[in-house]
This record gives sequence, structure tokens and C-alpha cells, in this order.
Amino acid sequence: MKKFDTVFRGYDKQQVQTFLDDVIKNYEVLLNKSQKTQEENIRLNEQIKYYQNIEDRMNRAIYNAESASDQIKKNARREADMLITEARHNASRIINDALLKAEKAQNHADQLKRNTNALKRRLRQIIQNQLDVIEEMDRVDFDNIDEKYN
Repeated sequence: MKKFDTVFRGYDKQQVQTFLDDVIKNYEVLLNKSQKTQEENIRLNEQIKYYQNIEDRMNRAIYNAESASDQIKKNARREADMLITEARHNASRIINDALLKAEKAQNHADQLKRNTNALKRRLRQIIQNQLDVIEEMDRVDFDNIDEKYN
């Protein structure tokens, strides 16, 4: 606390005035500092709001990206399942077609074998008949036939 010299009729006016001037200067300095601090506080609060807004947008973007990623994965899994199912159906169809073709080929081969065996039997029969004719011709006495017709 400031102490003033006492003079006739109170304190020294010059000292009191100098003290008041100092108090006013100090008050103005403190007032300016307070205003600057308030301005800085307002500026920092605006920056905080700006960065909070950016953070909110980034969080929404991350959430949207995660949602999109999940949806893409879900769609990819569904498409993969459909492709696998389609591939299995195609494989089954191809196998069934191959089995049918193999069965037809086997049936055709069996028919050819039966036809070949039938042809062999007929040829054997024809050859046997021809051999029988030849044997019959060998038994015929051509000399006697010549004498009969001469």
C-alpha cells in the first residue's frame, strides 16, 4: 500500500496525483491486456469451433467410408456367392452333358459292336453256305453228268 507524506491540510497533492496517474496507467495496461486476452479467447474459441467442425466432418467421413466399405464387402460376398453358385450349376450342367454324351457314345459303340457281330455272323453264314456249295460240288460226279447228257 502506498504511503503519502502528510502536509498542511492532508496529503501531498502532487504525490496523490502522481499515484493516481500511475494507477490509471496500470489500469489501462491491465484493461488492454484484458481486452487482448478476451480477443485471443474469442479467436481461440472460434478456432476450437472450426477444428471441432472439421473433426465432426472427418468422423462423418470415416463413418461413411466404413459404411461404404462394409456395403462393398457385403456386395462382393453376395456376388462371389452368386458366382460360386452359378459356377456349380454350370459345372453340374457340364458334367451332366458330358455324362449324357459319354452314355450316347457308349450306346453307339455298343450298337456298332452288335452290328459288327451280326455282320460277322452273317458273313460266316454266307461263307459257310458257299463252303457247303463247294463241298456239294465236290461230291457231284461230273463225269457221270457228262455221260448222261452226251
